[in-house]
Amino acid sequence: MSNYTYIAKEYGHYRGTLTVVVCPNPKCRQQTILGKIQKCAENGYTTPEKPVFSWALEPESEAKPFPDYIPAQLRADYSEACLIKHKSPKASATLSRRCLQGMIRDFWGITKARLVDEIDELKTKVDPETWNAIDSVRHVGNIGAHMEKDVNLIVDVEPDEAGLLLWLIETLFEEWYVARHDRDTKMQALTKLAADKKAVKTAPTKPSTPTK
Repeated sequence: MSNYTYIAKEYGHYRGTLTVVVCPNPKCRQQTILGKIQKCAENGYTTPEKPVFSWALEPESEAKPFPDYIPAQLRADYSEACLIKHKSPKASATLSRRCLQGMIRDFWGITKARLVDEIDELKTKVDPETWNAIDSVRHVGNIGAHMEKDVNLIVDVEPDEAGLLLWLIETLFEEWYVARHDRDTKMQALTKLAADKKAVKTAPTKPSTPTK
């Protein structure tokens, strides 16, 4: 369901849109409320331009929950980047770049002066598909243009560019931290199972009581 409100301005016309989507699953019924402002012609039709402004009202953030074994600072940067993706894409992208660098340093132990150099060294440690995805941020507008500078530098990006960085962070959380934790958990379970079986085999057996 969408509601439209036309906003007349001195130098043009704008249309505000409020969209409400309700999950059809009876057990969920969660609603999503999105707001958007678009430039339009005097006849009320919107132009094919990107929205002037858009934001999520409910839920306020699109952040996915991640387990506590992922470092708290990384999760905090990711959550805040999701929260401000629509309100401030450039600040969101800045937090995502810092989160990416934090992951490379924490998970792989690679520390260089520049994020671009850390990504270069990462090439020999991950599969080509993962590295190509990480390296692709070099080619995303202003994000790539500032890869050789401080990761805390705020760069001017579009919401969809900030969204690409968030997708990358989510993917690496899953492929690095979650996959490693699952593997370690199963390995430990297998080792314990083997130890338990060995203990049963080597345990002395009680002599049987003769029957009368």
